[in-house]
Amino acid sequence: MANLKDAIESYVYAKDGNRPHLLTDAFAHDASLAMTVKTTAIAFPQQTHGRDAIASVLVSDFAQKYENVYTFCVGAMPVDGQREFSCDWLVCMTEKGTGAARIGYGRYDWTGDSHARCLTRLHITIEEMATLPKASAGSLLRWASRLPYPWCARESLMANAANAADAADAADAPDIYIVQRVLAQLAR
Repeated sequence: MANLKDAIESYVYAKDGNRPHLLTDAFAHDASLAMTVKTTAIAFPQQTHGRDAIASVLVSDFAQKYENVYTFCVGAMPVDGQREFSCDWLVCMTEKGTGAARIGYGRYDWTGDSHARCLTRLHITIEEMATLPKASAGSLLRWASRLPYPWCARESLMANAANAADAADAADAPDIYIVQRVLAQLAR
């Protein structure tokens, strides 16, 4: 890994694509994961230690329940050599069992090793995880698939939200209250 940006991208691609092997490019063998979950709509262990355990929690176990996952790191990317980095995140996905759509947001706090080549610690805060009817999945996923991935500038996200009233443009955020509420929170 050349920098935290590459390590973070490996994490997102591993989680979203159910590819746990990619975490070897993201996390140190003895990395730690801390979770602060502020909703009852999803559950994770508060602490996880070791890359293999992190892979189980964030990739393999996650992929048993969810599919069509799009995770966006919202805002600026880390710069070369940066050892600590924080950003907001947005996720859009569907439940395997029901087909219901999910949208959530929160914050990532990343810490890299002394050379900023791999992650030694990740703290994930989940502020909200909302469930939408199955009928909402198509519009949510079409919108998510058109956003810059996995790095999405806040301006790109908000530009799509601001145009939601124009339903003729499929790139715009769905005009669904929960989606608009999440985007409003990310605009802060």
